[in-house]
Amino acid sequence: MKLPLALLPGLLCDARLWEHQARHLAELAEPWVADLTIQDSIAAMADSALAAMPGRFALAGLSMGGYVALEIMRRAPDRVTRLCLIDTSARPDTDAQAERRRGLVAVAGKGTFRGVTRRLLPFLIHHDRVDDAALSSTVMAMAESVGRDAYGRQQQAILGRVDSRPSLSAIACPTMVICGRQDAVTPLDRSEEIAAAIPGARLAVIEDCGHLSALERPQAVTALMRLWLQ
Repeated sequence: MKLPLALLPGLLCDARLWEHQARHLAELAEPWVADLTIQDSIAAMADSALAAMPGRFALAGLSMGGYVALEIMRRAPDRVTRLCLIDTSARPDTDAQAERRRGLVAVAGKGTFRGVTRRLLPFLIHHDRVDDAALSSTVMAMAESVGRDAYGRQQQAILGRVDSRPSLSAIACPTMVICGRQDAVTPLDRSEEIAAAIPGARLAVIEDCGHLSALERPQAVTALMRLWLQ
């Protein structure tokens, strides 16, 4: 019996974020990608994922998906056999970050919603990869598919998230923390903070990689997750 594996996407991402991992880890696990576009709170996202998963399962989340994964660890720690946190943070927004986030939502509510523009790509992927047409088009297509309304709900959820740092030390399952060296959204020090606080956690840094590491450096992330699952 293969272990169920819940894969939680980030903001403006869908199953395409996890395509390589879902395909190449299928011999070890039964991957399932959560739809985090419907709910407007991290708590509701966590409850939705828990309701969809049978019994005990492995759990991986990237960015916003990591916020949801940490909420799941507070709600149902006994159901998670192992945890993988990718390019994420345990901290809530600062006042400045929250103000910027509200501004982005306000702009998105006007005119045509374009999701991720070429101007935003360097924040999400390594600057050397911006001209990678396949990668860039996938990032932009995911955002377009998620759409304006879901984007607003996801940003509302992120704005309302709690500080997860106080609960990190209670995580007792095998944990891997992965981060792109050049992550501009949730910088490496956020992953270092998480790994230092979770007992026995392993930190892996992917070189020449930005925020969406599962998509940008899929072979590296899949290889690390294979070690984590084994």
